[in-house]
Amino acid sequence: MNSTFETPSASLLARLRRLRTSGRLRRLTTLAQVWTLVVLFIFFGLAAPNFLTPRNLENILRQISTLAIFGTGMTFVLLLAEIDLSIAANAAVTAMISAHLYTNLEYPEPIPMIAALGTATLLGLISGISSARFRIPSFMTTLAVSLIAGGLTTYISKGRVITKISPWAAFLGSGRIGGEGGFPVIVVVAVITLVIGYFVLRYTRFGRYVYMTGASKTAARLAGVNTNRVLIMVLTICGFTAGLAGVVSMGRLHSAQPDAAPGFLIDTIGAVVLGGTSLMGGRGGMIQTVIGLLIYGTLRNGLDNIPQIDIYLKEFITGVVLLVALMVNTVFAGKAERDRTL
Repeated sequence: MNSTFETPSASLLARLRRLRTSGRLRRLTTLAQVWTLVVLFIFFGLAAPNFLTPRNLENILRQISTLAIFGTGMTFVLLLAEIDLSIAANAAVTAMISAHLYTNLEYPEPIPMIAALGTATLLGLISGISSARFRIPSFMTTLAVSLIAGGLTTYISKGRVITKISPWAAFLGSGRIGGEGGFPVIVVVAVITLVIGYFVLRYTRFGRYVYMTGASKTAARLAGVNTNRVLIMVLTICGFTAGLAGVVSMGRLHSAQPDAAPGFLIDTIGAVVLGGTSLMGGRGGMIQTVIGLLIYGTLRNGLDNIPQIDIYLKEFITGVVLLVALMVNTVFAGKAERDRTL
């Protein structure tokens, strides 16, 4: 008789123990990226005397602001388990169109800005339609669009840098709210972009469709979601954010460059994935992207503030640390619930 009652009791205790363990694991998973950021902050705060100064912390925010705008659109794309390889070229052609219309053709603002952002959005739309309607993998369509954007940039610029830019672009990239010692406008633009992306993903039907499609395109389609439309809209959004990033980057550098910076693509994907957004789709969001951006910015800036580190080794160290952090965070994320959106 005792054994009859002991078996269910033992089974119940074991189940409760597993639930308690899984609950702790989920909490650790959620905080994995936060702990990575905290550890880096403590390390560089101790190793680099100037790291925690207000001026340097502002520098970190300014350095990651362009990536934050890129990362907003890329987060949407990765949540669908897709990829956009055209963002760097898209940003370059946007900046070049804006500068060319303002400087060479002498169009007043906002015509150059609208034309440039419209072109970037159109290129994203072309990528989306090509991938959705013709069933071409997004990495192929966006690679082709990247070549198109690069060709347009070369044709417009003739290989020359345009150093005269509009006051609008200069204000977005280098302006400050409240005068010389005020807050950088580029950080405000990045925060607004991230906040809009967060609310779209968190509180709109379209945001829910993005998560559903990324988790299982077949199941989303059977549930009545127009997955082709979702893909088109997501790549269009990524095109627009890439264009906006190109404009603010031009304003920060005070010039439009004829060549796309490939580092934008690598850094953007690295920062978004580093924060915990899955490459397999359906898991992640803007909060994870913000954490990933802060980790990436802290690492880059911290290494620059340690004079003992050879300048030629910084890229190597950055790559190693990012690889280890990505592996650790991916292992944690693999044990998380797939439908988590925070």
